[in-house]
Amino acid sequence: MTDEIRYELDGHVARVTIDRPHVLNALDEPAQERMNALFDEIERDPRVRVVVLTGAGEKAFCVGADMSTAGVDKTGVDYWADAQPNGFGGLALRETLDVPVIARVNGYALGGGMEMVLGCDIIVASETAQFGLTEPRVGRIALDGGVVRLPRQIPYHLAMGMLLTGRRMKAPQAEAVGLVNEVVPAERLDEAVDGWIADILACAPLSLRAVKHLVQNTTHMTPRQAQGQRSAALVRALRSKDSEEGVRAFQEKRPPAWKGE
Repeated sequence: MTDEIRYELDGHVARVTIDRPHVLNALDEPAQERMNALFDEIERDPRVRVVVLTGAGEKAFCVGADMSTAGVDKTGVDYWADAQPNGFGGLALRETLDVPVIARVNGYALGGGMEMVLGCDIIVASETAQFGLTEPRVGRIALDGGVVRLPRQIPYHLAMGMLLTGRRMKAPQAEAVGLVNEVVPAERLDEAVDGWIADILACAPLSLRAVKHLVQNTTHMTPRQAQGQRSAALVRALRSKDSEEGVRAFQEKRPPAWKGE
């Protein structure tokens, strides 16, 4: 399983790669469990400042659950009753991961694969990528994050058009409606992702943790209510040594040296 769900930590950049190209990176039950445990581990690791999630190969990011190994009870109502609270892949509904997550979408992001994309913060896609919540076409429902997240991220009628037909959306259209941050030719995908990583690492890590924590925990509030929140993450960022370092570096006309403290 370690070989099928690969994890690398390079400095402050965590990379999670679904390496099951023989099934277009679909996740079976052990792979789902590994993904969930891995994101739990990432949450606990203070070294991580940004996560990149992708699929191996050039055809698919992830096409959802591996139905070739799942029985009816694992894809129907029994699966829903036992579904992970963090959603598909341990990410689609996760609300406690406070570092930025970039989806590197190199191909098909369908079903649970798209649900994971919806759980990411920044989405960079190849021109050949396609997105879709295709569960109704096999008698299922996108209950691991898709139904509840998609209408909150794109206009209602576009979301319902996808949810009620299983239609796919190509990458250029996804970028046009704001679902995707950037679309590039396949050969430039890593370059584009690296650009986003560089910009994230240029920011104070505690500031980014506080921003993401605030966004994740106040979307149900009015702007005035949200503005009044004083979370521990926010206070820690504002009182941090990095906060002082940022101002000092600006005054001294040099890049800041973030310590995460």
